[in-house]
Order: sequence, then C-alpha cells, then structure tokens
Amino acid sequence: MKAYDLTELALRNLRESSLRNSLTTIGISVGVASLVAMLSLGIGLQKLATRRLVSSGLFDTVVVMSRRDLRGFGRDDERNTATAAESRTLDESSRQEIERLPDVLEAYPDIRFITELRYLDKPHLTMVSGIPASARSSDAFAGIPGSFFSSDNASEVILQKSFAMELLGKTPKPGQEDDIPVAELARPLLGQELTMRYAQRMPSPSSTSDASTADAAKAKSGRASAPNENESAPEAGYSVVSREQKLKIVGVSDLDPDSMRGAARARAFLPLKLAEDLHVMQPSDLRDSMRGFSKQPTYSTISVRVKNPKQVEAVEQVIKKMGFNTFSILDATRSLRQFFTILDLFLGIFGSLALAVASIGIVNTLVMAILERRREIGIMKAIGASDGDVKKLFFAEAGAMGALGGVVGVALGWTIGHVINLGTNIYLKRQALPPESFWSVPWWLVGAAIVFAFVVSLVSGLYPAARAARLDPVRALRYE
Repeated sequence: MKAYDLTELALRNLRESSLRNSLTTIGISVGVASLVAMLSLGIGLQKLATRRLVSSGLFDTVVVMSRRDLRGFGRDDERNTATAAESRTLDESSRQEIERLPDVLEAYPDIRFITELRYLDKPHLTMVSGIPASARSSDAFAGIPGSFFSSDNASEVILQKSFAMELLGKTPKPGQEDDIPVAELARPLLGQELTMRYAQRMPSPSSTSDASTADAAKAKSGRASAPNENESAPEAGYSVVSREQKLKIVGVSDLDPDSMRGAARARAFLPLKLAEDLHVMQPSDLRDSMRGFSKQPTYSTISVRVKNPKQVEAVEQVIKKMGFNTFSILDATRSLRQFFTILDLFLGIFGSLALAVASIGIVNTLVMAILERRREIGIMKAIGASDGDVKKLFFAEAGAMGALGGVVGVALGWTIGHVINLGTNIYLKRQALPPESFWSVPWWLVGAAIVFAFVVSLVSGLYPAARAARLDPVRALRYE
C-alpha cells in the first residue's frame, strides 16, 4: 500500500468516528500539557535561581584566599598544588598577577573593617566595606533610592537598609523589617553627612630610618641589597593613628550584597578606591606585623571577576596552581544543580502519568475500531492487503492522534504556564514585590513533548495493530 493511500485511508477512518477520536486526542493533549507544565516549572525555577546568582555579581566571581590564613582548609587541593607553608602572600603584586590572567575581567581586594560612624553626634559601630564600580549593575545597587557613587574615590557612602533604620531610630518587631519601604528610610538620609572614625596604619619613623640605615650599610660594604639565607630583615613596625573622614549619604540599598558571600556582612559601603586610600587597619595587619611593615598592602581575600561564568572553573585551577585557595558560587551550586535535576526528573514522572492514562484511551479507541471495521479489514485482506499493511494503517491512525494531541498539548501547557505566571505577578505586585518569571518553555521541550506523545501513541497502537493483522479474512467477511 502506498504512503499516500495509507494516509488518506487513516484520515478518513479518523473522521468517521470524529467524536471518539477527538476525545482520545484531547486526552493526549491534557497529558502532554501536564508534562510540559511540570517541566516548564522546574526549568523556570532553575533559570530564576541562575538569574539571581548572575545579577548578584557572584556567579562569575572567584574568591581567592591565602593558604597561610587557612591552614587545614582545602587539604585535597593542597596535596595537588602548594602546601600552606609554601603558599605565597596575597599582596598587591599577587593581585596584579591574577588580574593579568587571560580570562579575568578584574581582581579587587575585599576591604572591610569595623569602625564608628557618627550621625547627629550619635556613635554607631558597624561593618564598612569597599565596593568596586562594577557593583553598580548588581541587584543590590540597581535602582536604589538615591544614586551610586559619583566617582571611584568620592567621599560618599551607601547604607544598607538595616543600618538606615538604626540611624533613624526605627526598631521594627522581628519579621516586620520588610514592612518599612526603603524609599521612606532614604528620604531623610540622602544628602546628610556621616563622620567615620577609623584607625590608620602608618610606618613608624624608627622602622623607616632603621631600614634606610641597613640599606646604606649594605651599599657601603659593597654587598647586594637583597638578603640571603644568613641575613634577617631589620626589625620593622608600624604605628596606628586615629583619623576622621566625612562621608555624604548618597543611597540606601534594600538588598544585602554580602548575603551570599559568607563574609562578615557590611552595613555601609564606600567606593573601593577611597577605602584603599584610607589605609585602614586590617585584621591581616596583626599577622603581618610579625614580618615588619611593608609598603605593599596584603589582603585577606581577593574577588576575581571572570569574563564568562563558563571559565570560572578554569580560572580557579590556574589560581590554585599559583598557591592560593579559591571558592566560587559554582562550588556551592553543584548541589543546587543536582537538586534541580532530581526535581525535573520527578516533575517529568508525575507529568507523564496523565499521558500514560491517555495511552490507555488510544488502545481503547483502536480496539473499538477493530470491532466496528472487521468487514472492512476482511475486504482489504481479500483484495490483497497484507498483515503489514493493516498494521501500518492502525499505526498511522495512532500516530496521527499522538502528533495532533502533542501539538495541542504543548500549546495548552504554554497557555496554562503564562496564565499562572501572570496571576502570580499580579499577586506579587499587590504585595509590593518585584515581578518574576518562573515559567520557561524552551524549544527543545516543545519538540521533545511532541515526539514523546507521538512515540507513546505508536506504542499504544502495537496491540490493536497486531490484533487487526491477525484477523481471518473469511471470518471477518462473515461478521455482522
């Protein structure tokens, strides 16, 4: 039997029992819609989580730490690279070397310190952090009341919402912090001035003169200026000077940019260049005092932004070989990706249950068609149709119902998803929350759903097709 004749005959048979075949096709459509809706929810939630990580500015960031500070951390990596004793100091030269790596966009130090901020002559002790200009586009500072810093070294400060409430003397009950709009807090604070009191690290005059005297002595004796193994560097030290810095409040952030870093959370943010120029006493300075004062600053951690999130792992490996420890959000999201994989699996299984029920409807429809068309099948066999031709006819009918049901089901699932997404965003808007898109139907899911429905329909047609092919044409012709 030719393909054209087979298709025409199958479509004619489907039209003759249009009501029953339509109901069966609707059952397939509902099953496919359920499958598409379930998987689209899982994919949408995964994309939402990924967007949040990317917009936080941390998804493409590698945090670099010195192994001198983290003895016992990451032992597996230390066995493959450098030991803690052999690791390098995380100083300015190391930062510049990391920043020159091919796939690195920028590398900036994590400068944070606890200090006193005075507002209206009232002292407030809090954590202050320096942030780079690239943080302007992150979720924490995008669209804040006020503005971002006017320059890299401007004497300006952005406050976190909780610290703004503290300055204004607002103490909401636990769980009611979100009830106070950030715009309401920013209105009386923007343009006001804070006074920051901090401890500045400076080289002591005695240590500088000792170092100069030692260098002069070496030059006079004709020895090289670099110390050898039998020489020790001159004892050096530093002094701590109390300083004050006037800061203008230019913005208030509702989100916490440090919420995903695992670091001590800051509640006031300065331009990074300003924070560097202040030379504030850092916790690492206490450790470095054992080696004497150095004009080259050392850092506890460095944040490395990579050009593409796909290159994060490769950059991590290079930095580890340099003798440092690394951490990235990708390390923490491995378990998150595993969770979404398992979630998609279970959603797909539950979504397929409706399609399995629809496949039973296909079997029932085709079996009933055999009983109604026994004489027709007998005539076909009598005039020369083979068992294979009869099987192909029933497969064609099953495949047609499956393909049509798959297309309609995908459209139905897409519609259901967007209606639910629209309704959810209306609810979020009423709750003064930003809209979100947690529903996603990629093209590969559309194609896979239609193909899956078509294959399930063909499998469902196996038994009816085999039963029709086994009919004895003599008995079929006698059937009334």
